[in-house]
Amino acid sequence: MAGSPPRRRGPRRPLAAPFRGAPRWRMAYDTDALLDLWTAPPDDDAAASAAFRALYTDPVVVNGVPLTASDLVTRARALRAALADPEREVLELVEDGDKVVVAFRLTGRHVGPLGSALGAVPATGRTVSMRVVDVLTLEGGRIARIQMVADELGLLLQAGAVALVDPGPPSPAAG
Repeated sequence: MAGSPPRRRGPRRPLAAPFRGAPRWRMAYDTDALLDLWTAPPDDDAAASAAFRALYTDPVVVNGVPLTASDLVTRARALRAALADPEREVLELVEDGDKVVVAFRLTGRHVGPLGSALGAVPATGRTVSMRVVDVLTLEGGRIARIQMVADELGLLLQAGAVALVDPGPPSPAAG
């Protein structure tokens, strides 16, 4: 995506290869591989599960819920089916010991059912964008736990699945 390079805390050592028009940074954990896997998982089930197991423990605990590598493959494919031409922009990346925090924006054209807390949102053809913050806990170099927060409301507004209600004129102050 166009724009300024992602802001990152920690050592600032650019790699030779560019990342979506911005420099890549050397970090102990390869967040580019992680995000690549979610936006383009392998087609073969065994290869996709193996790719997730290379980065995640099996199971991994996501927001308190244990998920297997197969569950992650299913989620990645659902995301890929919902968003055509997904692009991501790393907004912030912080690494400290066994913790990695990555804030990113995921953008794509909404072409398939999009899972949400309100249920599946049918395709709209609109370009939508969602901000996500993942707090990753590593064990043995792999992700063992994730606390994930996403701006789902903003995404649902963009998709037209929800609308803000006009509260009307303010009520007079009680006196």
